[in-house]
Amino acid sequence: MNSSRTRSRNQRGVAFPSPLVMLSIIAIAMAGFAFVATRDAGPIERKVTTASAVQTETAEPAPVVPTKTAKPKPVIKRADVYVEVFNNSGIKGLAATTAAKATQIGWQVVGEDNWVGSIPASTVYYPARLKAEAKQLSLDLGIARTAPAVEPMKMDRLTIILTPDAVS
Repeated sequence: MNSSRTRSRNQRGVAFPSPLVMLSIIAIAMAGFAFVATRDAGPIERKVTTASAVQTETAEPAPVVPTKTAKPKPVIKRADVYVEVFNNSGIKGLAATTAAKATQIGWQVVGEDNWVGSIPASTVYYPARLKAEAKQLSLDLGIARTAPAVEPMKMDRLTIILTPDAVS
């Protein structure tokens, strides 16, 4: 056997189609799928009538009298609102007494302590989403003043700060 002899190679093989052909095949398959999926949807037909066909009577319609509807008051669930009570009066036990009163009414009092700072009058402080609840709490406890909460107050609850005017 002669090693210089060359063997002939088999030139047959698999030729992959170009990317354009592949995309065309995928597009045709997707169009076929869409056709099959939507072929059962029949056309929607509606009867169209003109305004003159609908209005057969010539009588005048009764005048519409606007009625005032009362805006429903927001429902305040006292037990769902956290309340903290702080004493800024120097009167021993004022925060505890007010906290007990708020709890009896149904508010969820989660803390009481002394407040250090200058507050002009007893106030119920509230975050923006609890404004209606703050008004109700101030009415329940007889506190005339409400104001938006400020730092370092917690923004998930109402904060009551009591001053000497809370006793009267």
